[in-house]
Formats: sequence, C-alpha cells, structure tokens
Amino acid sequence: MSQTLSDLIGLLELEKIDQNIFRGENETASRTRLFGGQVAAQSLAAAGRTIEDLYAHSLHAYFLRPGDTEVPVLYTVDRIRDGRSFATRRVVAIQNGKAIFNMAVSFHKEETGYEHQQIEMPDVPDPESLPTWAERVEVALKGADPPVWLRSGRPVDVRHVNLPSYMGSEPRTGPSSMWFRADGDLGDDLLLHQCVLTYASDISLVDNTVLPHGRNGALGPVMIASLDHAIWFHQPFRADEWLLYAQESPRATGARGFARGTIFSRDGTLIASVAQEGLLRPTGKPEDRSL
Repeated sequence: MSQTLSDLIGLLELEKIDQNIFRGENETASRTRLFGGQVAAQSLAAAGRTIEDLYAHSLHAYFLRPGDTEVPVLYTVDRIRDGRSFATRRVVAIQNGKAIFNMAVSFHKEETGYEHQQIEMPDVPDPESLPTWAERVEVALKGADPPVWLRSGRPVDVRHVNLPSYMGSEPRTGPSSMWFRADGDLGDDLLLHQCVLTYASDISLVDNTVLPHGRNGALGPVMIASLDHAIWFHQPFRADEWLLYAQESPRATGARGFARGTIFSRDGTLIASVAQEGLLRPTGKPEDRSL
C-alpha cells in the first residue's frame, strides 16, 4: 500500500466526537480549497458509521461553500429513517460554524431480483499501456513547475485515456475515459471501497464540461467549481482493481455544465453511475472567482 493511500484511509476513519458527530482531517497537498472528493468520501464514511448490515446504493450531494484546507471538517449525521430493507442518512459537513457540503445517502440490504445491463464498456486501451499520472504531468507541463496538488503522490492510480484540460488539453468534443484503482490492497470492507470510488469519482468528471471550450475559451478564462454530485452503486465491486470511468458532458448553459459518468469493472460490468453539475463561469478577474 502506498503512503498516500494509507493517508487517505486514515482520513476516512474519522474521529467520533459524540453520537452522530465525527471530525475529519484534510489532505496535506496544497490547494486553494478542499478537494470535493475528500469531503464526499468522508461524508459517506460518516453515514456508514451509523449503519449495520446495509450498504450504500446511492448518494446525492451539494457543494455549498469552498472548504478550507487548514480547518478540520465536522460531520453531523441525521438518522432520517431505519427500515427493514432501506435506511436513509443525511450528512452535513461544517467548517467555522457554516455548512460547506451536504449529502443524502440511501442504504439497502442485499437482495436478489431481476438483472440486466443495456450499455457496453467503451473500447479503450488497457491501463497498463497508458502513461501514469506523473508521466502525464511531466509531458503536459513541459518542465514548468506544476502546483503541489498536481505533482504530489496520489492515493488512486489514475491512467487517463484522453488528456484532461487541467493537463493542457486543446478544446475538443466527445467523451473521455480514465482507468483508476486504489494504490494498494483495501481489504474486504465494501464501504471502504465505496468511499474510495466516491473520492476518485470527483477527480475529472467536471473537467468534461470545459473540454469543448478549453481553460481559456472564447469568453475568457473559466472558473470551475462542482455544484452537486450523485452516485448510484449498482453492485459490489473492488476499488483496488482497475475500473474504467467513461465520461461525457451532454450540455452546458447558464454558466453551468452537466457531466455524467459510467464506471465499469475490467470485465465490462457496469458497477456505478455518476452525475455532476459544475459552475462554468467565464472570468478574467481573480476577485470574480467565487460562488
């Protein structure tokens, strides 16, 4: 297990402050704001700490304020409903007395029933044939000094099939894909695998909304921020084995961009679906870069 993955698992363990109240520390990589995938994964972990014998099948979340990387996050869990087959939790992430994020999570007892899959995994190169994250960064930045978060080690091994805009992609249309897996063995706790997938699901999805325009589009430099995030877990899976994340952005309008993703195991089984909307605001002034 890499040190960065060990660190992420530590962040997901959370500190119990009181009944239904947990505290989470933050990643150390320097960013101007908290990585949304971290807050979403910790929120799911907090909700899961209040559940027994059920596993998350869906979550729906909203990013309310930018998170401060220097301040621990307090997670409060509302046990909305406990049924025989389903349970619902609401999680609010708080910093400095204000909500920065909220999430509704639904848990389901394992059942058998009808099954079908009417979508195929895209035909893309195998992950082993693709450049690593570090190799992509080195080539894309051509010797320039990248920000710490871009050059630092990652808990998830990411292999982009298509170059993302934050690594210098030229404007283009169409879908994009990336392979990912945890950088080490996660054991057999399904909730941990779901938390790691949740973390990884926010790495590049919103980037698809800016791909057709580029980071410096016809209307000027663009400010991007996630507004909401939803995941449906279709079946158990392992996040420490290669998963393909196929992504696209069907629509952008009103300074908002919509993106959706489908996550497949390597054998082509659809294991999760993701949707996200992000702020896509043209701006040329630093003071305008706020929600």
